[in-house]
Amino acid sequence: MLSVIIPALNAAADLPATLAALGGTPGEVLVVDGGSGDGTQAVAAASGARVLAAPPGRGGQLASGVAAATQPWLLLLHADTRLGPDWAAAATAHMRAAPDRAAYFRFALDSDDRRARRLERLVAWRCRALALPYGDQGLLLHRDLLRAVGGVRPLPLMEDVDLIRRLGRHRLVGLEAAAVTSVAKWRRDGWYRRSARNLACLSLYFAGVPPRLIARLY
Repeated sequence: MLSVIIPALNAAADLPATLAALGGTPGEVLVVDGGSGDGTQAVAAASGARVLAAPPGRGGQLASGVAAATQPWLLLLHADTRLGPDWAAAATAHMRAAPDRAAYFRFALDSDDRRARRLERLVAWRCRALALPYGDQGLLLHRDLLRAVGGVRPLPLMEDVDLIRRLGRHRLVGLEAAAVTSVAKWRRDGWYRRSARNLACLSLYFAGVPPRLIARLY
């Protein structure tokens, strides 16, 4: 039994595909809207999701969703990330085998560009070598485990890295099923500029810069 929690802000363009890919999720889907002005709430409701409102900021929106969720297992998912067709089987196998560990999906981009494949390989290396998946890979975990590590902190940015660091390598499992993220941000900002900005944000976070200040760069 699973609660899928999706923080959203002006995500009407991407959300239908994200919700459709979930299929008949056994449990519930919660879309936590941060004050969208593009009809995100109506799109979510039309797809059968439970819609909540929260102040903008992915960490706070996720925390609100977790507090409202009714199921023992939680899947934290970005609004522009579409799970692959085999996600449910992979998630079910993980829930049965490793209730004391969190799982993330394989990062993929919805583009045929060679730069997308290069970025996917870099992310795979980061996950393997540094045990550092990001929120756009989804995170599946039992609410007891989330509670044990202190929950989702209401950070405006880097809430995913903060949670992953508290979980630690020994409580993380990579699943082969894909989490396919929209490439729109890389096309809009430029492939190298966007990647450099993400790396700069991560470096600033590890250097101790408060997430509220990093959010200005992001």
